Amino acid sequence: MSIALKLSDELVEMAKLHAAAEHRSVPKQIEYWARLGKAIDENPDLPLQFIKDTLLAAQEAKVGRLTPYQFGA
Repeated sequence: MSIALKLSDELVEMAKLHAAAEHRSVPKQIEYWARLGKAIDENPDLPLQFIKDTLLAAQEAKVGRLTPYQFGA
């Protein structure tokens, strides 16, 4: 579902810079920030990097890029 939103010029300009650096579209960059912010808000005791790694792992699982963990290796 997509809807039109009014965003500040400042936010859009920041998103353009980060989107280019991360090879994302501007809307996908803003979506990423929203998803990350939601995860941080829901898990205030977890470190930021842990949350980022968890979101990345969830996306990797979604597209089938899983490797079995070898215990004791």
